[in-house]
Amino acid sequence: MALRAKKTGSRPTAAKSAPVPFTEAVMKAVRAIPRGEVRSYSQVALYAGRPGAARGVGHELKLLQGGGGVPWWRVTRAGGVLAPPVAHEQARRLRAEGVEVQQRGEVFRVKAKR
Repeated sequence: MALRAKKTGSRPTAAKSAPVPFTEAVMKAVRAIPRGEVRSYSQVALYAGRPGAARGVGHELKLLQGGGGVPWWRVTRAGGVLAPPVAHEQARRLRAEGVEVQQRGEVFRVKAKR
């Protein structure tokens, strides 16, 4: 005796994929920043699909061990300001990529392209 599938008249639906974990989404967004360009924490959060999670992006980047192949130095605070704990190293790496970084005292800022 063969079993038959019952017709319900409804169309099959595509399986919903699980949301990408926040950490993975952030790392993917940061890896996508082209050499010589920068994005703010809030822009990375937006590209990671989590608008408004700029602090979370900062937290994830702070937890990176040895960089993990993620170009963290391409992420800045709003207005292109570099984060004080890593500003010197970040400025060095950005300059090596051709990004113009200005310094006033201990404040580093990426010069905006016009």
